Amino acid sequence: MKGLIFDLNGVLLLDQHLHDEIFKKVAFDITGRTPTDEEFKNIFHGRDNKGVFEYMTGRTLEPAELERRAREKELAYQELCRKTGPSYRLSDGATELLENLRTRNIPYTIATSSPRMNIGFFNEMLNLEKWFDMNKIVCTEGTMRGKPAPDLYLKAAQVLALQPADCVVIEDARTGIAAAYAAGIGHIIAIGPKDTHETLQKIEGVSEVIEQLSEVDIARLF
Repeated sequence: MKGLIFDLNGVLLLDQHLHDEIFKKVAFDITGRTPTDEEFKNIFHGRDNKGVFEYMTGRTLEPAELERRAREKELAYQELCRKTGPSYRLSDGATELLENLRTRNIPYTIATSSPRMNIGFFNEMLNLEKWFDMNKIVCTEGTMRGKPAPDLYLKAAQVLALQPADCVVIEDARTGIAAAYAAGIGHIIAIGPKDTHETLQKIEGVSEVIEQLSEVDIARLF
């Protein structure tokens, strides 16, 4: 392998519970009910706002409505994050892995379903620019299909000037794993708690499963 592409939410940043808290409120306002655990796992996690809001409303949204709904949701998410305090940080093992990649001159970037408006927020809160070329972070901007389509990972490989087959991807969500597999990524690492490993390993395309980023074996992969 020659390069590494991170998903952000659920991989570099363990914030899925914060997104879920906001989406529970948003979904109840739209549908009158709270999404099930299966809906969160199979539909909400890993998808961009367009996919999630169109699922909740059951229709294709006009750009202006989608932008309004997405902005309201992301501002609520950001407010909740600010209240979280010191626990809102890069995940365990992240800085060590990033330092290792940098020392070995292994190219890496992020491909995320988060909208562009959150990238600046993540940088403010997590100092991403210390580790990443902010211009190379690939996110949903309305010009590419969101996960599980392969577009984000195809673009990320292009940004790294690599073929997808030469890239490693680290993903936590089914939709993200499906996107990486569809893009032809050479090695897909699924990350999650121990009790999810058996399920993650069975997902098509998964090469290995880990619990935290400190388990990524750079010497073996590269």
